[in-house]
Amino acid sequence: MARRATSYAQRMRWFHQARFGLFIHWGLYSLLGRGEWVMFNERVRRDDYARLADRFNPKRFDPDAWAALAKAAGMKYMVLTSRHHDGFCLFDSQVSDFTAVKTAAGRDLFGEYVRACRKAGLKVGFYYSLLDWRYDGYWEPDRCRRSAGDMVRQAHEQMRELMTNYGRIDYIFYDGEWVPRVPGARAMLDGKVVKSGLPAFWRARRLNAMVRSLQPHVIINNRSGVPEDVDTPEQNVAASAPGRGWESCMTLGDSGGWGYVRHNPNMKTVPQLLQHLVTAAAGEGNYLLNVGPRPDGTIRREESDRLRAMGRWLAAAGEAVYGSQRCELSGGMLGLWTRKGNAGYLNIFRYPGREAVVPLVATKARSATLLGAGQKLKVRQEHNGRLILSGLPARPPHPYVNTVKVRFASPPKALAEPDLSAWLTE
Repeated sequence: MARRATSYAQRMRWFHQARFGLFIHWGLYSLLGRGEWVMFNERVRRDDYARLADRFNPKRFDPDAWAALAKAAGMKYMVLTSRHHDGFCLFDSQVSDFTAVKTAAGRDLFGEYVRACRKAGLKVGFYYSLLDWRYDGYWEPDRCRRSAGDMVRQAHEQMRELMTNYGRIDYIFYDGEWVPRVPGARAMLDGKVVKSGLPAFWRARRLNAMVRSLQPHVIINNRSGVPEDVDTPEQNVAASAPGRGWESCMTLGDSGGWGYVRHNPNMKTVPQLLQHLVTAAAGEGNYLLNVGPRPDGTIRREESDRLRAMGRWLAAAGEAVYGSQRCELSGGMLGLWTRKGNAGYLNIFRYPGREAVVPLVATKARSATLLGAGQKLKVRQEHNGRLILSGLPARPPHPYVNTVKVRFASPPKALAEPDLSAWLTE
């Protein structure tokens, strides 16, 4: 039965408040430890790859532990790969035998994940790849039209299953909308499709209409060939136009793989990760940070330690991130501003010592507090809109990011500089 549609603002309310989520890439490819594209990258034959399902039986899979880690990191939602490009489903599907339920695992791993999210109070999201490498019609859609049609039908039927069998779903992260020999591979500009034949190939509008008829509140990303609700810059933080939802997805390790990479020495540091998070929040966007669990379902300490460190910072300074708004003020070399109403948050990446100076502030500042320490700072404003925050500790109290909350008389505005040389003498 179709349900009443919700408005864009209603759907996006929790998403804009959340700002931080956990992305999890996990599946058969985890057994090989060379990333989620291993089947294609190494051109593993379909039947040979399928035999991995006989070995995928994750005895230590504990979705409650995943959810607890997400909570400790200060995250508000999770997104799990229900099916990646290899076609293997972590959920129970009636239109495929290539699932965790019907192979060695013998479990609906996705269902267990959904229950763990709900129990922890996290919003439920899932990743679903539209493409399936096992179909000849994916690679040669003109020559193998029946196979291509079967692949598209399977995607529609499995999305119906996911929307019907697991209760409320909050977020859908489509992927794999690109198709060889079909123009328009992820040709997106500010949320608008540019000359793309992909919506017709995937019957994307019909697909998403069906999804919304079953779960009208659900948020849908822009990777089915049509814009929908959310833009998804990958491996970089790039804000969309004001008013448009967006989410930067990024690996905790380097960009070589989202799934488990056994030997990956390029883990991002905690300061890098926090700066990415704050940069997303400053542009009114979200940060979806990925981990790749081991084949047994456990998450490496190198990853979990970093997530917990981010959570400790958010416990002290999270008000600068959750529900953040854009701020006109520039942090210069210090860092970035976020805002909520009349409060501005100066997130300091490069600590200045006892005094922080921000020029070109047009709005009167009433007070300032160093978050976490609860320390009141002195506020002074002078020529050229220079806001001077003094009384900071000589050394940074937090090793990574220090945040000063400034209460303004009204939403903070930047001072215009019609004469760029005036500051030299005025």
